[in-house]
Amino acid sequence: MLKFESVSRIYDDGTRAVDDVSLHVKKGEFCVLLGPSGAGKSTLMNMVNGVVVPSSGNLIIGGEILSKRTRSSIQRRVGMIHQQLHLVPRLSVLHNVLSGLLPGTGFWRSLLKWFPLDDQLNACQLLHEVGMEEKHLYRRASELSGGQQQRVAIARAFISKPEVVLADEPVASLDPAMSRSVLESLKSAARNHAATVICTLHQLEYALEFADRIVALRKGKVFFDGHPAELDEATQSELYELAKPVAEVAQEAA
Repeated sequence: MLKFESVSRIYDDGTRAVDDVSLHVKKGEFCVLLGPSGAGKSTLMNMVNGVVVPSSGNLIIGGEILSKRTRSSIQRRVGMIHQQLHLVPRLSVLHNVLSGLLPGTGFWRSLLKWFPLDDQLNACQLLHEVGMEEKHLYRRASELSGGQQQRVAIARAFISKPEVVLADEPVASLDPAMSRSVLESLKSAARNHAATVICTLHQLEYALEFADRIVALRKGKVFFDGHPAELDEATQSELYELAKPVAEVAQEAA
């Protein structure tokens, strides 16, 4: 479904953000990316949605190799849940979900917010799947709680029937109970729509609980790749301990 073949990304200042990464993510897999800040998670994710093009190697989505020529068609196959959500506060819940169709909608339909009945019904169904009630349909997004807004963002990501959904720290600002509820909704939606999910998380406990597979990165390289049960405490400690500055490790030892 999603393949990274010896992929690297080197920026103009010489920073090697991703370094010779090879992965094969299966269709329908819920894959969590772990790693300290600067490990390469964001760059790897931005490659999938076409924002970043590899410096070398190939990224293949559904048999199509990412390039400048294929970027637009690949982006239409990828849904995105941003950490900052990017909902339109003044728009209703329903129209925020429908806004996920705008890249493939004509200018006048976009301007007039006119969507076919089938699209509206699909949006309502998606909102129901993620736990939003009918009474919320015409409420402004600005009136919702953080957890409700995240559910709207999930529904919006699936409205275009993507093959891959990227979730960038989807529960970063939520309390533990709401975080688990939102992740359950995300995983359920992915299962219902046969979508592959690539999700970055800082909370290790959620990765162990919800991931089908964990890929941990350090300094742009794959540090761990396997089932959550295989990520033992020693490996967890090594992943994050190695990321600390030498001076900080020495200070702790003293």
